[in-house]
Amino acid sequence: MAEETANKKMDMKYVVVLVFLVMLGSCFGNLSQTALNSMFAGMAKDFGVDAGIGQWVTTLYMLVLGITVPAVTYLMRRFSLKSVIVSSLLLLVLGGVVDAIAWNFPLLIVGRVLQAISAGITMPMMMSLIMTSVPSNRQATAMGISGIAMGFAPNIGPTIGGWMLETTGWRSFFVVLALCSLVLTFVAIALIKKTPAEDSNMCLDVISLCQSALGFGGLLLGFSNASSYEFTSPFIWVPVIVGAVFLVFFMRRQRRVETPLIHLEIFNSQQFRISFWASNFLYASYMGITLILPLFIENLWGGSAFQAGLALLPGTIAAFFINPLAGILTDKIGARPVIVVAACFLAAGGTMMAFIDENTPYWVIFAMQGIRAIGVSGLIGPLNSWGMAKLPPWFMTDASSFGTAVRQAFASLGTALMVFAIMVVGPMTGSASMGFHLSFGFSAVCAIAVVVIAVSRVHSHLKN
Repeated sequence: MAEETANKKMDMKYVVVLVFLVMLGSCFGNLSQTALNSMFAGMAKDFGVDAGIGQWVTTLYMLVLGITVPAVTYLMRRFSLKSVIVSSLLLLVLGGVVDAIAWNFPLLIVGRVLQAISAGITMPMMMSLIMTSVPSNRQATAMGISGIAMGFAPNIGPTIGGWMLETTGWRSFFVVLALCSLVLTFVAIALIKKTPAEDSNMCLDVISLCQSALGFGGLLLGFSNASSYEFTSPFIWVPVIVGAVFLVFFMRRQRRVETPLIHLEIFNSQQFRISFWASNFLYASYMGITLILPLFIENLWGGSAFQAGLALLPGTIAAFFINPLAGILTDKIGARPVIVVAACFLAAGGTMMAFIDENTPYWVIFAMQGIRAIGVSGLIGPLNSWGMAKLPPWFMTDASSFGTAVRQAFASLGTALMVFAIMVVGPMTGSASMGFHLSFGFSAVCAIAVVVIAVSRVHSHLKN
C-alpha cells in the first residue's frame, strides 16, 4: 500500500512537470504574440514597410495559429507526447532565431509562422493534459495556474516589448525568446518519459484538415484585413465568406467520417456548450484590448510606448494572482459564484472604460483596466475547467483544440471590430475619441454577454 501511494505521488509529480513545461511553452508563445503590439512601429521602420504591410507580422501569426490548433488532436494521438512537446519547443527556438537575425521582412514573417505553429500546439495541449491527468478535485486549480499562460503572458507582453524597443532594440526580444525556449527544450528532453503513441496507425483526414485550414484561416484573414482595408473591401468579405462556407463543410464532415479531426460529440454536453459561448464572448471582449489600449495611450492620450505597455500591467498582476485563486475557489465552492463575480468585474471595468478620453487621468485608466483584468483572470480557468469537466477523457483534446481555434477566431473578430471603430467610424464622425469610445464599448457589450450567460446558464450545483 505504501509503495502504491509513493507511485501515485511520483506520477503526480511527473504530471506537474509535464503541465509546467507546456505552460511555459505556451507562455513564451503568447508573450511573443502581444509584445509585437508595442514593437510594431520600430520593426516596420527598420524594414522600411508601411503599417499595412507590417500588419502581416500579426495577421499571419493569428492565421497560422488558427490553422494549426485543430490539428493538435491528431498530433497527440498519432505521436508520442514527448515528440510533440519537444517539436513544438524546437519550432519556438527556431522562430526566435530566424526573427533575431532577419535581414528582410519576409524572413521576419517566416520566424513568426514558426512561432505560431508552436503556440498553436502548446495551448490546447496544456488544457488537455490538465483535464486528463489531474484529479477532478484539483482540475480548476491547475487550470487557474495554467491560466497564467493565457492571461499573464499576453498582458505583460506589450510592457516588455515597449521597454526592450526603447532600450535594447526589438531584435533582443527574439534573442531572449530563443535562449529561454532552448533551455526549456533541453529540460523537456531530459525529463519527459518516452511513451508510446495513443494510436500510431491513425491516419490523417487530409480533407478535414484542408477544410479546417480554409475555414478558420479564411475567417481569421478576413477579420485581420479589417484593419487594412475599407469595410466593404472584397479582401475582407471574400475570406470571411469562404471561411464560413468551409467551416460548415468541415463540421458536417466530422459527423460522417470514421476518424474525424474533431469529434463534435463534445457539443452533446450542455455544460461544454455554455462554457464554449461564454469563453468566445470573453475573448472577443478582452484580447483586442491588448492592442487598442496601447493605441489609445500613444495616439490619443499622448503617452510613450512604455506608458502604453505599462497600462496593461494590471492585467499582468491580476493574471498572476487571480488566475490561481479563482481555480482554488472553484474547486472549493463550485464554479457558479466564481464565474458570476468575475464576470461582473469584467463588465464593470469594461463599461467604465467606454467613457475614457484624452483628458482622463492615467491612474483612472490604470484602475479601470485593473477592474476589468480581475474579471478576465477570474474567468479563464473556471470556465475552461467547468466546461470540460463532464466530457469523457478521450474527448478532452478535441474540446481544447476546437475551443481554442474558435476562441482565436472570436478574438480576431473582436479586435477587427474595435480597429474598424477607430479607423473608420472615428474619422467619419470627425472625432478620434468617438472611435475609441465605440471600440471600448464593443468590449463592454461582449463582457455583459458573459455576465448574462454566467447568471442564467452556469449551474450552482455543478462542481469540478
